[in-house]
Amino acid sequence: MGIKTPEEGTGPADPADLLPEGGVLTFEEYMAMQRAVGNETRFRILYRLKRDGSMSAKELREALDLPGNTLHHHLDTLVDVGLVENRKRKEPDSEGLYSYYRATGLGEGLLDHGVEELLRREQVFADAYR
Repeated sequence: MGIKTPEEGTGPADPADLLPEGGVLTFEEYMAMQRAVGNETRFRILYRLKRDGSMSAKELREALDLPGNTLHHHLDTLVDVGLVENRKRKEPDSEGLYSYYRATGLGEGLLDHGVEELLRREQVFADAYR
């Protein structure tokens, strides 16, 4: 039996119990979001939408230099888990675009308090292990 650090032994035994009773999403839904954003291409799509705001599929394809079928596969996954939404325009604009994608509040929050935060802390981690 080893010595426990302050982080060990705290919190519920089942991580699903970290969610408040009657929460918005289930534990499985949160895990699906984590899996979705754990893919580098999907992370880059979500990051771009958060940074630059709403974009059409064409704009995303050009910005990320992705084939259309690859982009749509990843966009579908992000939409399915609730990190991105596809909004339809009532009227076409000058380029004839009828729909656009944008990060949802959950998508932005996942980046702000998840992967982006870890990336921002990389220097702190690097300094701690030098």
